[in-house]
Amino acid sequence: MTQSLQEQSASLKGKSPEDIIQAVLADAKNPVITTNFGPHEAAILHLAVQQKPDIPVIWIDSGYGTAATYKFAQQLIRSLKLNIYVYHPKYSRAYREAVHGGIPEVDTPEHDAFTQEVKLEPFNRAMKEYAPDVWLTAIRQEQTAFRQNLDILTETQDGLLRVAPLFYWTELDLEEYLVENDLPIEEDYFDPTKVLGNRECGLHTTR
Repeated sequence: MTQSLQEQSASLKGKSPEDIIQAVLADAKNPVITTNFGPHEAAILHLAVQQKPDIPVIWIDSGYGTAATYKFAQQLIRSLKLNIYVYHPKYSRAYREAVHGGIPEVDTPEHDAFTQEVKLEPFNRAMKEYAPDVWLTAIRQEQTAFRQNLDILTETQDGLLRVAPLFYWTELDLEEYLVENDLPIEEDYFDPTKVLGNRECGLHTTR
């Protein structure tokens, strides 16, 4: 009998992120990893490329990143030799600000539309083009209330296996890994689709 995802996640819970990634990549036909180049993203990227150096790394660049984030991204792309693919919204930040103004207030229909345009549409476009069977992500249980109900392995609404090797790690675990591996932390990060740290941007709630 085939194990359920819940059973598979339970069997992986005590394993290291390295072992989790190795296990899922062994059976993956077309894996990808996504990144936002947030503060601790160097950890998941480093872990992934140790196992599969050429794994496609998909970055949805909304155009609203800080100067520090763009420099951080460039540093990691070079130092980890990332096989990076960048996806942008159909309209630039300059266009949006000229026509629509700044970032809409959160939890409004206007902000929902903004999130769809600058993050979800380019993300869905990327997933359609790559058609992966495994999606590696850095989400962790302690980050938001919604993520409390996820696990190491979950299936998205369209049947994609979402893998969160760091799911049970704390922020301290991440920082220790970064220090041990001489990896940078990006302190000046801003996500216009979340604004607040405990909000979801929609990538995980709509898939």
